[in-house]
Amino acid sequence: MKRACEIAIIFLVLIANSSLANEVYPERPVRLIVPFPPGGGVDIFSRILAEKLSESWGKQIVVDNRSGAQGSVGTALGAKATPGGYTLLLAHQGALTINPHLYAQLGYDTLRDFVAVAKGATATPMIVVNPSVQARTISELVKLAKQNPGKLSFASTASGQQVVGELFKITTGTDILHVPYKGGPPAILDLISGNVTMMFASVATTLAQVNAGRLRPLAVLSTKRNEAMPDVPTAVEAGYPELSAALVWYGVVVPTGTPQSIVSKLNTDIVRVINSPEIAKRLSIIGLSPSPSTAKEFSNQIREDFVRWGKVVKAAGIRAE
Repeated sequence: MKRACEIAIIFLVLIANSSLANEVYPERPVRLIVPFPPGGGVDIFSRILAEKLSESWGKQIVVDNRSGAQGSVGTALGAKATPGGYTLLLAHQGALTINPHLYAQLGYDTLRDFVAVAKGATATPMIVVNPSVQARTISELVKLAKQNPGKLSFASTASGQQVVGELFKITTGTDILHVPYKGGPPAILDLISGNVTMMFASVATTLAQVNAGRLRPLAVLSTKRNEAMPDVPTAVEAGYPELSAALVWYGVVVPTGTPQSIVSKLNTDIVRVINSPEIAKRLSIIGLSPSPSTAKEFSNQIREDFVRWGKVVKAAGIRAE
């Protein structure tokens, strides 16, 4: 009887502590690791999210850009963080579901080291070229590439962009040089300068330069047009349905071992922020689509994409450069 009472008391204490953690979290500033440099679509999304969560919590979220190895450096740092809810990781599709199939040693295991919190937004990939390139459609670009094998080049700042570029080469039977960059700003600068020919980047990353006339969009790699660029045709409309690549997603994950009460609170607060009309409008302006989810839904998507992109990487024979 005494033993049963002791167990009951311990159980009640655990429940009380869990509820208390959920009520008071966060008690101090929270770090959000962003595994890419400032200025790109991932960074823009993270800062919008951090701003609104900080306002909601009354505690600052500090955005910590840790770029390198196409998102792997910052992601590995997130995996090693103390699982107390005070270090969050901006989850990127490429870093979590593609990099593990490209790099021999990452410093993290996607399926073991992280707990999914929530998906936040999706980004539509788009083909953009330097305005001097004599191509205004995908067909014209393919023709130009075949006339100049190995002379055209595409920039990438993340493994997702690299995989899409390789898919383009396989689908069109072209020989195009891959040039990796550590972040969006230097890649776009080189693209504008004409040092590289094209880029398979998100609408969010290139929208400002397209609107300024510094880059020319050829198509969005989706089955429907993007609201921020309604005049740009889809790959399907251009006659290349194989290039309708899966949307790139951004979300939040935490290190394995983070209390479930904190994961639940984070999900509730992130989904509330993403669902607000103000944030939906701000995201659509920069070419992102709000896409909040439950923790379980996000976990399932990570696992499914991990398997799917692994097959694509293997089929293309891609290796990290």
